[in-house]
Amino acid sequence: MSIRMIEQKLRSYSVSSEIEEMQALREITQEVILASLGRTGFFNQAAFQGGTCLRIFHGLNRFSEDLDFTLLKPNPEFAWQEYLRQVKSDVASFGYDMEVTDRHETESTVRLAFLKDEAVGKILRLRYAGKTSILGKIRIKLEMDINPPSGGQSEVKYMDFPYLSPVTIQDPATLFAGKIHALLCRNYVKGRDWYDFIWYTARRTPVNYHYLEKALQQSGQWKDTEIHIDRNWLHDTLYHRIVSIDWHEAGRDVRRFIPVSEQPSIEFWSTEVFLQQLEKL
Repeated sequence: MSIRMIEQKLRSYSVSSEIEEMQALREITQEVILASLGRTGFFNQAAFQGGTCLRIFHGLNRFSEDLDFTLLKPNPEFAWQEYLRQVKSDVASFGYDMEVTDRHETESTVRLAFLKDEAVGKILRLRYAGKTSILGKIRIKLEMDINPPSGGQSEVKYMDFPYLSPVTIQDPATLFAGKIHALLCRNYVKGRDWYDFIWYTARRTPVNYHYLEKALQQSGQWKDTEIHIDRNWLHDTLYHRIVSIDWHEAGRDVRRFIPVSEQPSIEFWSTEVFLQQLEKL
Protein backbone atom coordinates (compact mmCIF):
# COMPACT_ATOMS: atom_id res chain seq x y z
CA MET A 1 0.00 0.00 0.00
CA SER A 2 1.27 3.43 -0.86
CA ILE A 3 0.72 7.14 -0.73
CA ARG A 4 0.34 6.88 -4.52
CA MET A 5 -3.09 5.25 -4.01
CA ILE A 6 -4.18 8.40 -2.19
CA GLU A 7 -2.82 10.59 -5.00
CA GLN A 8 -4.62 8.55 -7.65
CA LYS A 9 -7.89 8.75 -5.74
CA LEU A 10 -7.45 12.49 -5.29
CA ARG A 11 -7.02 12.95 -9.03
CA SER A 12 -10.48 11.43 -9.56
CA TYR A 13 -12.01 14.51 -7.92
CA SER A 14 -12.63 17.58 -10.10
CA VAL A 15 -11.30 20.13 -7.63
CA SER A 16 -10.73 23.78 -8.53
CA SER A 17 -9.63 25.37 -5.25
CA GLU A 18 -7.73 24.76 -2.05
CA ILE A 19 -10.98 24.32 -0.12
CA GLU A 20 -12.27 21.66 -2.52
CA GLU A 21 -8.93 19.86 -2.56
CA MET A 22 -8.74 19.66 1.22
CA GLN A 23 -12.38 18.52 1.39
CA ALA A 24 -11.58 15.77 -1.09
CA LEU A 25 -8.52 14.73 0.90
CA ARG A 26 -10.57 14.64 4.09
CA GLU A 27 -13.13 12.43 2.41
CA ILE A 28 -10.46 10.06 1.12
CA THR A 29 -9.09 9.90 4.66
CA GLN A 30 -12.58 9.10 5.96
CA GLU A 31 -12.79 6.19 3.52
CA VAL A 32 -9.41 4.84 4.61
CA ILE A 33 -10.56 4.98 8.25
CA LEU A 34 -13.87 3.27 7.44
CA ALA A 35 -12.13 0.49 5.54
CA SER A 36 -9.81 -0.07 8.47
CA LEU A 37 -12.72 -0.20 10.93
CA GLY A 38 -14.37 -2.77 8.66
CA ARG A 39 -11.45 -5.13 9.21
CA THR A 40 -11.61 -4.91 13.02
CA GLY A 41 -15.08 -6.35 13.58
CA PHE A 42 -16.32 -2.88 14.51
CA PHE A 43 -19.33 -3.13 12.19
CA ASN A 44 -20.59 -6.26 13.90
CA GLN A 45 -21.84 -3.99 16.65
CA ALA A 46 -22.19 -0.57 15.01
CA ALA A 47 -23.76 1.10 11.98
CA PHE A 48 -22.56 4.10 9.97
CA GLN A 49 -25.01 7.00 9.77
CA GLY A 50 -25.20 10.73 9.01
CA GLY A 51 -24.18 12.96 6.13
CA THR A 52 -20.85 11.30 5.38
CA CYS A 53 -22.63 7.95 5.10
CA LEU A 54 -25.12 9.49 2.72
CA ARG A 55 -22.34 10.93 0.56
CA ILE A 56 -20.08 7.88 0.40
CA PHE A 57 -22.76 5.24 -0.10
CA HIS A 58 -25.64 7.13 -1.72
CA GLY A 59 -23.98 9.90 -3.71
CA LEU A 60 -25.02 13.02 -1.79
CA ASN A 61 -23.35 15.93 -3.59
CA ARG A 62 -21.93 17.70 -0.56
CA PHE A 63 -18.92 17.08 1.60
CA SER A 64 -19.32 16.20 5.26
CA GLU A 65 -16.88 16.64 8.12
CA ASP A 66 -17.57 13.89 10.67
CA LEU A 67 -17.99 10.13 10.88
CA ASP A 68 -21.17 9.35 12.80
CA PHE A 69 -22.03 5.90 14.12
CA THR A 70 -24.65 4.24 16.27
CA LEU A 71 -24.47 0.98 18.15
CA LEU A 72 -26.88 -1.70 16.97
CA LYS A 73 -27.70 -2.39 20.63
CA PRO A 74 -27.13 -0.15 23.66
CA ASN A 75 -23.78 -0.69 25.36
CA PRO A 76 -22.59 1.78 28.02
CA GLU A 77 -19.21 0.04 28.07
CA PHE A 78 -18.31 0.91 24.49
CA ALA A 79 -14.89 2.54 24.04
CA TRP A 80 -12.97 3.60 20.94
CA GLN A 81 -9.46 2.64 22.06
CA GLU A 82 -9.23 -0.93 20.81
CA TYR A 83 -10.46 0.01 17.33
CA LEU A 84 -8.42 3.19 16.93
CA ARG A 85 -5.16 1.46 17.77
CA GLN A 86 -5.70 -0.71 14.70
CA VAL A 87 -6.82 2.26 12.58
CA LYS A 88 -3.69 4.21 13.49
CA SER A 89 -1.56 1.25 12.41
CA ASP A 90 -3.49 0.64 9.18
CA VAL A 91 -3.50 4.23 7.93
CA ALA A 92 0.24 4.59 8.52
CA SER A 93 0.82 2.43 5.44
CA PHE A 94 -0.78 5.19 3.36
CA GLY A 95 1.47 7.92 4.71
CA TYR A 96 -0.68 9.08 7.63
CA ASP A 97 0.67 9.78 11.09
CA MET A 98 -2.57 10.00 13.03
CA GLU A 99 -2.86 11.72 16.39
CA VAL A 100 -5.70 10.02 18.27
CA THR A 101 -7.70 11.70 21.03
CA ASP A 102 -10.35 9.65 22.81
CA ARG A 103 -12.78 11.72 24.85
CA HIS A 104 -14.43 9.04 26.92
CA GLU A 105 -17.13 10.62 29.07
CA THR A 106 -18.96 7.98 31.06
CA GLU A 107 -21.93 10.28 31.83
CA SER A 108 -22.69 10.90 28.16
CA THR A 109 -24.55 8.67 25.71
CA VAL A 110 -22.13 9.81 23.01
CA ARG A 111 -18.53 8.61 22.74
CA LEU A 112 -16.25 10.99 20.87
CA ALA A 113 -12.84 10.50 19.33
CA PHE A 114 -10.73 12.79 17.15
CA LEU A 115 -8.19 11.86 14.52
CA LYS A 116 -5.72 14.48 13.31
CA ASP A 117 -3.01 14.25 10.69
CA GLU A 118 -0.60 16.79 9.23
CA ALA A 119 1.81 14.35 7.58
CA VAL A 120 0.02 13.07 4.50
CA GLY A 121 -0.64 16.49 2.99
CA LYS A 122 3.08 17.28 3.08
CA ILE A 123 4.07 14.25 1.02
CA LEU A 124 1.21 14.37 -1.49
CA ARG A 125 1.57 16.28 -4.74
CA LEU A 126 -1.28 18.73 -4.21
CA ARG A 127 -2.47 21.16 -6.86
CA TYR A 128 -3.85 23.95 -4.67
CA ALA A 129 -3.56 23.29 -0.95
CA GLY A 130 -0.51 24.79 0.73
CA LYS A 131 0.50 26.91 -2.26
CA THR A 132 -0.56 30.28 -0.86
CA SER A 133 -1.10 29.46 2.81
CA ILE A 134 0.06 27.07 5.51
CA LEU A 135 -1.25 23.57 4.88
CA GLY A 136 -3.81 22.73 7.55
CA LYS A 137 -4.27 19.51 9.47
CA ILE A 138 -6.86 16.97 8.50
CA ARG A 139 -9.26 16.71 11.44
CA ILE A 140 -11.97 14.08 11.64
CA LYS A 141 -14.38 13.60 14.51
CA LEU A 142 -15.81 10.14 15.24
CA GLU A 143 -19.04 10.06 17.18
CA MET A 144 -20.81 7.00 18.58
CA ASP A 145 -24.34 6.89 19.98
CA ILE A 146 -24.12 4.22 22.68
CA ASN A 147 -27.85 4.31 23.52
CA PRO A 148 -29.60 4.22 20.13
CA PRO A 149 -33.37 4.49 19.65
CA SER A 150 -35.07 1.20 18.90
CA GLY A 151 -36.35 0.39 15.45
CA GLY A 152 -33.31 1.28 13.37
CA GLN A 153 -32.74 -0.81 10.25
CA SER A 154 -29.34 -1.48 8.71
CA GLU A 155 -27.69 -3.16 5.75
CA VAL A 156 -24.17 -4.22 4.82
CA LYS A 157 -22.35 -2.45 1.98
CA TYR A 158 -18.83 -3.06 0.70
CA MET A 159 -16.18 -0.45 0.11
CA ASP A 160 -13.65 -1.12 -2.66
CA PHE A 161 -11.22 1.66 -1.76
CA PRO A 162 -8.55 1.42 -0.51
CA TYR A 163 -9.38 -2.30 -0.28
CA LEU A 164 -12.51 -4.42 -0.03
CA SER A 165 -14.09 -3.98 3.37
CA PRO A 166 -17.63 -4.44 4.79
CA VAL A 167 -19.45 -1.48 6.36
CA THR A 168 -22.80 -1.75 8.14
CA ILE A 169 -24.90 1.34 7.38
CA GLN A 170 -28.39 2.46 8.33
CA ASP A 171 -30.93 1.99 5.55
CA PRO A 172 -32.27 5.14 3.79
CA ALA A 173 -35.54 5.30 5.75
CA THR A 174 -33.64 5.22 9.06
CA LEU A 175 -31.07 7.73 7.82
CA PHE A 176 -33.91 10.08 6.84
CA ALA A 177 -35.56 9.65 10.24
CA GLY A 178 -32.27 10.59 11.92
CA LYS A 179 -32.01 13.68 9.74
CA ILE A 180 -35.57 14.74 10.56
CA HIS A 181 -34.77 14.39 14.26
CA ALA A 182 -31.92 16.86 13.72
CA LEU A 183 -34.18 19.24 11.74
CA LEU A 184 -36.72 19.31 14.56
CA CYS A 185 -34.46 19.23 17.61
CA ARG A 186 -31.26 21.07 16.74
CA ASN A 187 -31.27 24.37 18.64
CA TYR A 188 -29.91 26.28 15.67
CA VAL A 189 -30.48 26.20 11.90
CA LYS A 190 -27.90 24.14 10.02
CA GLY A 191 -28.18 24.62 6.27
CA ARG A 192 -26.54 21.28 5.57
CA ASP A 193 -29.50 19.55 7.25
CA TRP A 194 -31.91 21.26 4.89
CA TYR A 195 -29.75 20.52 1.85
CA ASP A 196 -30.07 16.86 2.82
CA PHE A 197 -33.84 17.29 3.27
CA ILE A 198 -34.09 18.32 -0.39
CA TRP A 199 -32.01 15.27 -1.35
CA TYR A 200 -34.23 12.86 0.57
CA THR A 201 -37.55 14.33 -0.53
CA ALA A 202 -36.46 14.59 -4.18
CA ARG A 203 -36.00 10.81 -4.07
CA ARG A 204 -39.27 10.20 -2.20
CA THR A 205 -37.33 8.47 0.57
CA PRO A 206 -39.66 6.83 3.10
CA VAL A 207 -39.36 7.68 6.80
CA ASN A 208 -38.75 5.11 9.52
CA TYR A 209 -41.47 6.53 11.80
CA HIS A 210 -40.86 4.12 14.66
CA TYR A 211 -37.18 5.08 14.84
CA LEU A 212 -38.04 8.79 14.61
CA GLU A 213 -40.63 8.49 17.36
CA LYS A 214 -38.21 6.76 19.72
CA ALA A 215 -35.46 9.29 18.89
CA LEU A 216 -37.77 12.21 19.69
CA GLN A 217 -38.72 10.56 22.97
CA GLN A 218 -35.02 10.29 23.87
CA SER A 219 -33.85 13.86 23.17
CA GLY A 220 -35.17 17.26 22.17
CA GLN A 221 -38.33 19.09 23.15
CA TRP A 222 -40.41 15.89 23.14
CA LYS A 223 -38.05 14.01 25.46
CA ASP A 224 -39.76 11.68 27.95
CA THR A 225 -43.19 12.19 26.36
CA GLU A 226 -45.57 9.61 24.91
CA ILE A 227 -45.69 11.39 21.57
CA HIS A 228 -46.93 9.35 18.60
CA ILE A 229 -45.51 10.13 15.16
CA ASP A 230 -47.32 9.71 11.86
CA ARG A 231 -47.18 11.49 8.51
CA ASN A 232 -49.80 14.12 9.45
CA TRP A 233 -48.00 15.05 12.66
CA LEU A 234 -44.66 15.22 10.87
CA HIS A 235 -46.03 17.29 7.98
CA ASP A 236 -47.56 19.86 10.33
CA THR A 237 -44.50 20.05 12.58
CA LEU A 238 -42.08 20.46 9.68
CA TYR A 239 -44.39 23.07 8.14
CA HIS A 240 -44.14 25.26 11.24
CA ARG A 241 -40.37 24.78 11.30
CA ILE A 242 -39.94 25.70 7.64
CA VAL A 243 -41.95 28.95 7.82
CA SER A 244 -39.84 30.13 10.77
CA ILE A 245 -36.42 29.92 9.05
CA ASP A 246 -34.32 32.68 7.46
CA TRP A 247 -33.38 30.80 4.29
CA HIS A 248 -30.74 33.27 3.17
CA GLU A 249 -28.88 32.67 6.41
CA ALA A 250 -29.38 28.90 6.20
CA GLY A 251 -27.91 28.83 2.71
CA ARG A 252 -24.68 30.44 3.86
CA ASP A 253 -23.85 27.40 6.00
CA VAL A 254 -23.89 24.93 3.12
CA ARG A 255 -22.00 26.80 0.39
CA ARG A 256 -18.48 25.68 1.24
CA PHE A 257 -19.56 22.02 1.33
CA ILE A 258 -20.91 21.82 -2.22
CA PRO A 259 -19.25 22.20 -5.65
CA VAL A 260 -18.88 25.72 -7.04
CA SER A 261 -21.09 24.73 -9.98
CA GLU A 262 -24.00 23.98 -7.62
CA GLN A 263 -23.70 27.00 -5.37
CA PRO A 264 -25.96 29.30 -7.47
CA SER A 265 -28.89 26.98 -6.69
CA ILE A 266 -28.68 28.04 -3.05
CA GLU A 267 -29.94 31.48 -4.13
CA PHE A 268 -33.32 29.86 -4.80
CA TRP A 269 -33.76 28.65 -1.23
CA SER A 270 -36.99 30.03 0.17
CA THR A 271 -39.99 29.09 2.28
CA GLU A 272 -41.90 28.23 -0.90
CA VAL A 273 -39.18 25.84 -2.11
CA PHE A 274 -39.08 23.88 1.14
CA LEU A 275 -42.86 23.75 1.46
CA GLN A 276 -42.91 22.28 -2.05
CA GLN A 277 -40.40 19.63 -0.97
CA LEU A 278 -42.46 18.94 2.14
CA GLU A 279 -45.35 17.81 -0.06
CA LYS A 280 -43.12 15.02 -1.35
CA LEU A 281 -42.77 13.56 2.13
